Amino acid sequence: MSTDLPGVIFMHLVSSRRWRAAAAGAAALALVLTGCSPEDSFSYTPPEQVDAALPDETAAQLQAAVENAMVTTGATGAIVGVWVPWSGTWVTGLGTQSVEDQTEITTDMTFRIADVTRMMTCDVLYGLVDDDVVELDASVPEYVSGVAHLEDITLLDLCNGTSGVGSSEAAVKGMWLNTPERVWPALELASFGLGLDPVAQGTTYRDSDAGYLLLGLALERASGKSASELIAEYVTRPLDLAGTSLPGSKAATPGDIALSGNYLPAIEGGFECTAPSDITVLSSSTGFTDSGVVSTIDDLGRYVQATSRQALRDEGAEPGRFSAPLPVSPKAESWYQATGGAYMVGPLVGQHGWTPGYATAAYSDPETGFTVAVVLNNSTAGGSPAAYLAWELAAIASKAPAASGQTAPEFGLPFTAEQYHQAITDRAICATPPAGE
Repeated sequence: MSTDLPGVIFMHLVSSRRWRAAAAGAAALALVLTGCSPEDSFSYTPPEQVDAALPDETAAQLQAAVENAMVTTGATGAIVGVWVPWSGTWVTGLGTQSVEDQTEITTDMTFRIADVTRMMTCDVLYGLVDDDVVELDASVPEYVSGVAHLEDITLLDLCNGTSGVGSSEAAVKGMWLNTPERVWPALELASFGLGLDPVAQGTTYRDSDAGYLLLGLALERASGKSASELIAEYVTRPLDLAGTSLPGSKAATPGDIALSGNYLPAIEGGFECTAPSDITVLSSSTGFTDSGVVSTIDDLGRYVQATSRQALRDEGAEPGRFSAPLPVSPKAESWYQATGGAYMVGPLVGQHGWTPGYATAAYSDPETGFTVAVVLNNSTAGGSPAAYLAWELAAIASKAPAASGQTAPEFGLPFTAEQYHQAITDRAICATPPAGE
């Protein structure tokens, strides 16, 4: 079990805005990382983390929540990280690779992070803006061919989810599952969303995978570099995320030690919960700059903690990425908003979603560093169960008592653990055990 808070293995991260790739790895809490240029640089100091496990009672509640989500979604395995700076950590793997493969899940396994990729794509956008390569208000057709009708849509609209463009997911889901090895040109994949009727641009948030695919294409064209190179230069190397990358498009597992990815075959009246289908080998082009990145649980936690605090930008850089969120939908709670490639859930900033085989969520509080990350190895129920589980875990962990010598900050959430435990149970696609079992 790991007890490292994301980012605590380095005390300061210093990196040139124009050459973030120069940042080197670190292994000690107090080690200072410096880029190759002392000028035009910034530093990131994560909050201090208690070097201890969360109390047994808290850990037991967290484990029960994860196990409930596994049963209801048909997942055989999960990897979870919870970092409470004033109390302790809980990072663990639960379950097995599959019904047939009883290999136990470990925390070093890699997996696809689904829509958390969107945050990284927006990191690249803001990095290129800070480096004077592109402008936030640049028109999409300036960098992407074949979309002249998007002349009033900007790169910032694509990042913020305010382009009005639809989502391709519903149209191509079956093709993803049936031909996981297929390599998708990003524009072809985006075209399914582009074919849907748009909504009001600029003032309405719309969950659109097509928007982030187009943004990835635009950033490649503007920089002359591949999306994989851009994410490495602007995200993974500066933050020392050694287990994180956007792989090439050839179908492959998400790493040498991979968490298996599964989905449940549809049957009359529901799903075959006892015989999940393996889809661990997949082309990353299925997600590209919307949902194609792979990572580990420690990297994912460290990443969302840093980006929630906008650590990859100079302090005070304008415009503020998360300063003007919009409601996720007209029916959403007032505390549930979106912008900058992320969701704002009360004080938490993060993302959640699914990609074939995996449902992933990662959220962090930029003020305290309180962080939760989770992946379930079954994507059949979509991304909502991962989000609800992350929020349930956050509600449980937020009440963890302060460790000896520590003081808990004023930190609260606008929802309860019971609320999202019930939401997961209500949306079960596989039978839950009777109460008391």
